[in-house]
Amino acid sequence: MFGQGGNWWSFIRYDEEQDRPEVSRALLQRVARYARPYGTGVAVMLGTIVAISLLSLLPPLLLRDLIDRALPQKDAARLNLLALGMVVVPLANGLIGVAQRYASSRVGEGIIFDLRCAVYAHMQGMSLRFFTRTRAGELMSRLNNDVVGAQGAITGTLVTLISNTVSLALTLAVMLSLEWRLTLLAVAILPLFILPARRIGRTLRSLTRQAMDRNARMNAQMNETLNISGALLAKVFGRQRMEVERFRERAAGVREIGVRSAVIGRWFFLGLSLVSALGTALVFWLGGHLVLRGAFSVGTIVAISAYLANLYGPLMALTNARVDFATSMVSFERVFEVLDLPAEIRDRPGAIDLARVDGHVRFEGVSFSYGESESGAGGLEEVRRFSWHASMDYPPSGARRPAGEEAGPVRYALQDISFEIRPGEVAALVGPSGAGKTTITYLLPRLYDPTGGAVRLDGHDLRDLTLESLARHIGMVTQEAYLFHDTLRNNLLYARPQATQAEVEAACRAANIHDFIAGLPEGYETQVGERGYRLSGGEKQRVAIARVILKDPRVLILDEATSHLDSQSEALIQQAMELVMRGRTSLVIAHRLSTVMGADRILVIDGGRVVEQGKHADLLSRSGLYARLYSTQFNPQAAGEAAG
Repeated sequence: MFGQGGNWWSFIRYDEEQDRPEVSRALLQRVARYARPYGTGVAVMLGTIVAISLLSLLPPLLLRDLIDRALPQKDAARLNLLALGMVVVPLANGLIGVAQRYASSRVGEGIIFDLRCAVYAHMQGMSLRFFTRTRAGELMSRLNNDVVGAQGAITGTLVTLISNTVSLALTLAVMLSLEWRLTLLAVAILPLFILPARRIGRTLRSLTRQAMDRNARMNAQMNETLNISGALLAKVFGRQRMEVERFRERAAGVREIGVRSAVIGRWFFLGLSLVSALGTALVFWLGGHLVLRGAFSVGTIVAISAYLANLYGPLMALTNARVDFATSMVSFERVFEVLDLPAEIRDRPGAIDLARVDGHVRFEGVSFSYGESESGAGGLEEVRRFSWHASMDYPPSGARRPAGEEAGPVRYALQDISFEIRPGEVAALVGPSGAGKTTITYLLPRLYDPTGGAVRLDGHDLRDLTLESLARHIGMVTQEAYLFHDTLRNNLLYARPQATQAEVEAACRAANIHDFIAGLPEGYETQVGERGYRLSGGEKQRVAIARVILKDPRVLILDEATSHLDSQSEALIQQAMELVMRGRTSLVIAHRLSTVMGADRILVIDGGRVVEQGKHADLLSRSGLYARLYSTQFNPQAAGEAAG
């Protein structure tokens, strides 16, 4: 590792599982598949490694020839050639090094591109359950740190190991051909390198583990407090000074670990320098006595001494090669763990692409639990729970709970839900908070699959339809309107990228937001800020409604779509939404019962069950839960009017 391309840090590659990890054949084969498209670049890398190793052997030989022949024979022409060689060799070495770096970067960046795109595409296909169970920071780490680490394994560790192996073999061959006794003496002091190097390597690995843990805590605080929500919370409660002090403590811990690592690393270098000096001194001592006896020339001693640097570095690196290589493969392993997590929601073989939808929706005995899914897919903790990384034999689907691990009681969010919405009807979901209304709306666009029963669209089980066709025909406005940090126009066009400006403006007029946007200095080109924070809650909600209007879906889901609007805006939106919902199948959630009284069908949800259904007048006459909810909202007002 002290040879070409190496450094002392390779001793302390962090491994989160164990100090001596193993590399399975399955892992190596999979890594090779990612490197295969870059075979030409890999071949160039190997060729340049051999060329650089060969060229690195020439300077000691030139020095030997200078001492033994050119100077004693006073050969000026030879001296000139040797001097020229001393310049040409490093120049050629440098030029070949540039070629090696180019090939290495092409291979490494190509692998990064392939892995990053594969992980991102796989994440896009994961269910909503996965994202509710996984921290965003951990996903970012897999996409960035682990993918870059995987590149380093190919272009850094692997190149270094091959370079050291080639350099060691060639150097030993040349040294043995020059003087075998001095070569054996130089190799004999190897244990003086190995023992302290491994001890210090373990210490540095431990410090690196602590440094990564402390860095993770420091980064977690930055992630939590330097976004809009965290900064707002700190300001509202006046906790900026406390957060600064907390950050200082964590940053100080990182600093102390960095200082300790640097000092130990310096001691490590000092020890290696002393052992190298000892080896050189022994070579000079024994070599000098052999020269005095006429066994070989002075130039041979000088050449052998020069080769010692090319010998000890590779020897030391290769003594720890297996651990070094295995720890560098951890990044690949972590990336593959993510790629092999089964996608809970995916298209079945032969899934139907529904070109036209009437909008007939049926829930047939639907039950649902937010607990473990049928496929076992959850968040990234599933990797650890099923220990898939231990064998690298990740199941593509159908993972099961390990034997002996007991399942806890299942808590159902929905139980035996059955109802029907005919094409063009407006169905309203009402009930207390936590009753299961939002869960029902999540099942219709197949953000989750039911634990039991079936959800049907035009007679088709949703699981038999392609996800793309479902997304095409179903539009949804959620409780929290999410906008990208982009222009208003691009946020709207996210629903239908090919829409014209006239269509965009028509959708915004229907959502009662066009006049507001037109009044902004930059109009539709206005940047909304992260998560749309430059807009008020009502403005964001109306933009979200305009976006779904622009999509023009056959089935419309509105989850508290008017919850952030004032009374005037709500009335205008209600008028617009009546036009939008006309002829479409619509499923509406609203806590304000005034927004659902005109629905064709009202479904009253309580405790995950449909306890009542019918029209407004019918439900009021039953004196059930709906009547009580209605009374809670409207009777106080009526009483107040009567008192007035």
